[in-house]
Amino acid sequence: KQSRYYSIARCAVEPARVSEGRIGTTTSKEVGAMADLSEIATEDLMAEVQRRLKCQDKPEKRLILVGPPGSGKGTQSPAIKKDHCLCHLATGDMLRAAVAAKTPLGMEAKAAMESGALVSDDLVVGIIGEAIKKPECRTGFVLDGFPRTVAQAQKLDEMLTSRGTEVDKVLSFEVPDSLLVERVTGRWIHPGSGRSYHEKFAPPKTPGLDDMTGEPLIKRKDDNAETIKTRLAAFHAQTAPVLQVS
Repeated sequence: KQSRYYSIARCAVEPARVSEGRIGTTTSKEVGAMADLSEIATEDLMAEVQRRLKCQDKPEKRLILVGPPGSGKGTQSPAIKKDHCLCHLATGDMLRAAVAAKTPLGMEAKAAMESGALVSDDLVVGIIGEAIKKPECRTGFVLDGFPRTVAQAQKLDEMLTSRGTEVDKVLSFEVPDSLLVERVTGRWIHPGSGRSYHEKFAPPKTPGLDDMTGEPLIKRKDDNAETIKTRLAAFHAQTAPVLQVS
């Protein structure tokens, strides 16, 4: 049954295609930190100019990635962003950026987090609305990690409709639970960059060390079998129905 909110493209994900791979690109955050253009290598500047020229001919796209934890959303998002010249919107990153920028919505979110309360759906949707107005989102976006419930999907739809726009496609990542448990429990992360590895599917060149920096990799506290099974149950109960909204 197709959602009335989105045109759904289902992705039966193969392990080798979305294993927790390594992406060794300079992030926009890293480039943004270089306030003086003289500090940026000429090759990087030329690459950015070429990217912008290429993006001029790209059609607008607004995509949402839906899938259980460990399905590869975080791995695929940068590739989709690059190929289609989109901005990548991750709700956690957007919340932190709004708080750091001290926007009105960011201050509301900060107050909620400091009090131990959950950030409301309305606040998150508002922060998404702020983010998609930025120049880098002019050609569209790939939204990762939201919506997680039917109520959130409805609020997101209302916000986009009020702006005269809509989501073009939802990419649904479908992976067997047993494989997800194996994938998540074998995952290792480089904390400085977010690069991820897997002891079986995408191991680092040197066990326990990041390929680019040689720094130690870590395991997230919630990357264990018990936690992932709880998160999978929550996904099936709360998020999967988003794809069935009529």
